[in-house]
Amino acid sequence: MRQDLMEKGNMARPTEMNLSQVDPTDETPLRWGLASIILVSFLVGTAMNGHIFWLLCVKMKRTVNTIWFLHLTLSYLVSCSCLPFFVVQDVLNFRWVFGPFLCRAVNFCIAVGMLTPVFLLTIISLDRYLITCHPVWSRRNRTKPQARRVLAGVWTLSVVMSIPYLVSYVIQGDKKEVCEKNFAFFITEDKDKAEALHYKIDLAVFLVRLLLTFLFPFFIIVGCYHWMCQEIKKKKLARKAGKPFQVLLVSVACFFIFRLPFYLYYALLLFHKDQRKTVEVLRIIFSISLCLNICLTPILYLFVGEKFKQVFRTSTIVLLKKGFIMPIEDTNAGEESSHLNDGSSMQMMPVQWNNLASP
Repeated sequence: MRQDLMEKGNMARPTEMNLSQVDPTDETPLRWGLASIILVSFLVGTAMNGHIFWLLCVKMKRTVNTIWFLHLTLSYLVSCSCLPFFVVQDVLNFRWVFGPFLCRAVNFCIAVGMLTPVFLLTIISLDRYLITCHPVWSRRNRTKPQARRVLAGVWTLSVVMSIPYLVSYVIQGDKKEVCEKNFAFFITEDKDKAEALHYKIDLAVFLVRLLLTFLFPFFIIVGCYHWMCQEIKKKKLARKAGKPFQVLLVSVACFFIFRLPFYLYYALLLFHKDQRKTVEVLRIIFSISLCLNICLTPILYLFVGEKFKQVFRTSTIVLLKKGFIMPIEDTNAGEESSHLNDGSSMQMMPVQWNNLASP
């Protein structure tokens, strides 16, 4: 009979973020160090994502492109909202003091916040591909109502895929209550049977998530960028693609770089949990990388494609316009123009359809 994924008292079962579930035998400085990183990520991530979310909602015209990034920013805010719970849990040495409801709700929300950006970045990449390589089709079908329907599907898929985390997290422990994942929580008498069932379900969930939220999106996005680069090179559209292309490319690259340690850590727990030192190193790396992904992504929107000093001399709204408006995409009668609420506006140049590829 397989033992549980984690040996009780030595290592906790992996949680959705596992940011604060530090080995109880860890040194206090390590726990406080991770708690400090999570806290800083919460403050920076909430401030930056909140600021950009507000600008996209209030200061920029609602277009297909801004709608994509509005929801991407919202997904990061969902993740940020859960971080304080992990800070407290880490400070209390893995003890959960918020009750069973928040145990499930927080891990469910963090799962939704982690899954949604994967699907959104895939959709945005496909959107950029269609604009670049199939402009006529995009011109006819790329509308805000259609974008909202796609987004409804994205959020629904994220919620559905997060349901296993909603039902599996329970409060366990006699002397110290901990919030941990247990897919076999309903089996209380046969411990070996419960551990075996938990392992099988956890493995199945991991494999499905690995395929649907990492490998498939990765290959789709790489394929989109390959054909986009070919088209841009062929039609000499590099200048027209500009900063929006760079922003999306860097966002996708950072996303996969920051998320890779999570899957490596989880795979090691499932298949080689005896390598404790490696597991601990990967746990620390992926905990930090997920925090960086949440708080650094909005900063990249401003700095990519800009000189460092110029960023501090330019208003945020202007930098966002440069990052989120793509001159080669269809404007749909001026749809992709952005404006300030005081009435000032900046109209985009008309797209030269004869310079773009036909569908």
